[in-house]
Amino acid sequence: MASTDSLRSDSTGSETTGTETTGVLPALQMILAENAAVVGRLAADAGAATGLDAVAHRLLAADRVFVLGAGRSGLALRMTAMRLMHLGLVVHVVGDATTPAITATDALLVASGSGSTAGIVRAAETAHALGATVLAFTTAPASPLAGLSDVTVVIPAAQKQDHGGTLSAQYSGGLFEQAVLFAGDAVFHTLWQASGVAADELWPRHANLE
Repeated sequence: MASTDSLRSDSTGSETTGTETTGVLPALQMILAENAAVVGRLAADAGAATGLDAVAHRLLAADRVFVLGAGRSGLALRMTAMRLMHLGLVVHVVGDATTPAITATDALLVASGSGSTAGIVRAAETAHALGATVLAFTTAPASPLAGLSDVTVVIPAAQKQDHGGTLSAQYSGGLFEQAVLFAGDAVFHTLWQASGVAADELWPRHANLE
């Protein structure tokens, strides 16, 4: 593997590694194109649009929102958790030391590309058994997670172990994780616009101990 130091610019400004010409901008264009394709497939699926709207409504109706995802999916959902907190919802990230017990009046928002990640499925089982609302982002509509969820949004992206490049040229679930971030931001934006609350009114909820 070439080190960062081995990247250099040729006379045209392109970066080269050895004899191969490479560059970050084409990769960025590819990633944006893949995400645009995901949005297009979601737009063509009436069930997906209904599911996304249902996620927004269920989150707003819940007393408290719990979010959970593993790895990069979890990081994407943490960003959604922050935005929902800015909106004024009571939000907890599962696994944090101060996260309380979930109850029947709460919602659990989870993301798992495969829908079979053990820790995610166990949490969904617990939430489902207690009567909490389970909301899931996944690529696998027939997965255990989808079977436990009150609302399942199927993201038309490659699963982590799909290395064939059919749906994505990106590595190991990257497209799904990006789509989770975009979907979470879209849910937040929809709820924010519907609330009529000005951005200045959300700002005081931003962290001030950093």
